[in-house]
Amino acid sequence: MTLPARSEIGQLDTLRDISIALHRCWKPPPPSLANPIDITVIVSFNREGAILGHPRISYESEQATENDRVQYRIAVMETLQRCTPLPFTESLGGAVAGRPFAIPFRTRKREPKPQERRAWLLPRIL
Repeated sequence: MTLPARSEIGQLDTLRDISIALHRCWKPPPPSLANPIDITVIVSFNREGAILGHPRISYESEQATENDRVQYRIAVMETLQRCTPLPFTESLGGAVAGRPFAIPFRTRKREPKPQERRAWLLPRIL
């Protein structure tokens, strides 16, 4: 799998575009190095899409080992290095400059949500 170069991402004009662009660059560590975990990073950008300040990890899965945490922290920081500066439009750059974003990276498999049974909505045959 090849990762998109910064120039291939295109201009980012919405908040959703930021998340999509970062997730396209995301490359979790292989299962041979770490068990899948969920991790969230808080990061701010300047008007030009470069990282402002120091990103910090705000969440890691509870069951993660210390090795898992280190491997995923490295993967998150490599993602940020690989993808930034983000190509913001002028309007998006002005809107997001200096504001913190919590970007979750989810790699654990989720249990499907159980279907709610609503007895009062079952079709009745007359």
